[in-house]
Amino acid sequence: MSVYHEPLTALSESTRSASLAERASRLADTVEKWFGVAFCVYDGDSGALAYAPPGMPRGSVELRGELCKQVAARRKAEAIEEDDGLLTLAIPSIEPDGSSLVAVATFVTAGASNEEKAPSAASILDMDEDSARIWLAKQPFWPADALMRTAQLATEKLTSDQRTNRLRGEVAALSHNISTTYEEISLLYRLTQNLSLAIDDEKLSRIALDWLNVTLPIEGIAALLLPPPNLSSTNREARREPLLLSEGDWSLSLGDVNDLLSAVGASGARRPVVINQLVTTSESWRFPAVRQLIVVSLCEGSRCFGYLIAVNHNAGKELGTIEANLMASVASILGIHCGNSDLYRRRAELLTGIVRALTSAIDAKDPYTCGHSDRVARVAERIAKHLGLDQRTLHTIYLSGLVHDIGKIGINDEVLRKPGPLTPDEFEHIKTHPALGYKILVDLNELDEVLPVVLHHHENWDGKGYPDGLAGEESPLLARIVAVADAFDAMGSDRPYREGMPDGKVDAILRAGAGAQWDPHVIEAFFAVREDIREIARRERDTLDLDMRQWL
Repeated sequence: MSVYHEPLTALSESTRSASLAERASRLADTVEKWFGVAFCVYDGDSGALAYAPPGMPRGSVELRGELCKQVAARRKAEAIEEDDGLLTLAIPSIEPDGSSLVAVATFVTAGASNEEKAPSAASILDMDEDSARIWLAKQPFWPADALMRTAQLATEKLTSDQRTNRLRGEVAALSHNISTTYEEISLLYRLTQNLSLAIDDEKLSRIALDWLNVTLPIEGIAALLLPPPNLSSTNREARREPLLLSEGDWSLSLGDVNDLLSAVGASGARRPVVINQLVTTSESWRFPAVRQLIVVSLCEGSRCFGYLIAVNHNAGKELGTIEANLMASVASILGIHCGNSDLYRRRAELLTGIVRALTSAIDAKDPYTCGHSDRVARVAERIAKHLGLDQRTLHTIYLSGLVHDIGKIGINDEVLRKPGPLTPDEFEHIKTHPALGYKILVDLNELDEVLPVVLHHHENWDGKGYPDGLAGEESPLLARIVAVADAFDAMGSDRPYREGMPDGKVDAILRAGAGAQWDPHVIEAFFAVREDIREIARRERDTLDLDMRQWL
């Protein structure tokens, strides 16, 4: 990962001292509540005095500091001085960061008079005897055994409290991590649930941007979607210009983004690029609106389909590996989706070319029926729409109409173009074209739904059709619809041996054949949209209306 960070600034000595003093003061307050006397607190690591209440006698600070280091190392309460009814107690406390503090106070533990204790107190507390007498007069009496037992309990309580606080911190951190991880998993799950090729890369990118803008500590985020690599000039569906999508506070134009990507060396980068103040505060930085930056490529294999770009930590901090890793996970999903979508478009383009080539071959084979396949496709689609069939089925029947006569490629030209009536043998030869069409298309898996129409569009409702003599609803519905559309256009089109029939005669034949040659319900639907079909028959088209993605 290419990461640019400012070096962390070390804590100053004054900051460290302030932190130590605060912890020492809290410890002194706690043990004072338990024992009823004021405590000094020493740094158990260095032996330095960390806290002393105003006016409290401290004794020999240097000596006590050394003794406190030993108490901290042994981690148990101890008497570090004892003389003539006086006991100096040291209580260790291990902090969450592993450092230690030691609370120290001198107690009266025997019943001798203050006058008798004054010399010892003056020596222990490093004061004159008069001050020692005043101090002694204010002190509570503690039996030595009770004092040590209480001190041991106090040490255990401090240890327990520190452990509890540490566990609370760990639980809070774990809870935060679980929450963050859950949100990350939720996003990745939502993205993977939307990986259907029916959803384009723009829509999926907007879903990702919306979530990342809420989840990451950033001011704004964008996705730059590029045209697919090696784009064919005949692919009308693919993006041909870069598209910039954004969420949050985003002020960079497409030109700014291109300049930014070039400046940080992100073009074609396989790993996230992270930029922070060490770079953005330099005189050479040309993008004042960008203080922190993460750029991740949307790649699939060796192909780059765009970039995810996040700018500016919303609290002014650095952006780092946590944010970059999440963006990289999202970018990986988007890149794979873009790659799959591109492959999907390429397959659709190839299939479109195949279908166009097949229909052109049919028209070239029999120029007298040029445009017949497209008209049959459009008429069949209009009838199917009236019958309430769904959109995918409408696409299927349109494609079926285009290729229904593909088997005629295998019919002899002399028979196909014969200007007069066909002999029985010639008619039997013509009747092979549905099976021939099936064989031509059977290896194209994408056209599986079309094959029944190609094979059965010459079956009759009464079972006297071909190739299998299917009757009634034994023949597929789409084949029965195409049969009507095929018959309508064949009767109305000019042939070498006759001119096309007028509309009235065509309509009469279709009505008469309902329930015998054709499905009566399809005939009923045909006449329900008769005016639309009349318009279709009058309008020739130069190009086919194909969206082959519907069949992939």
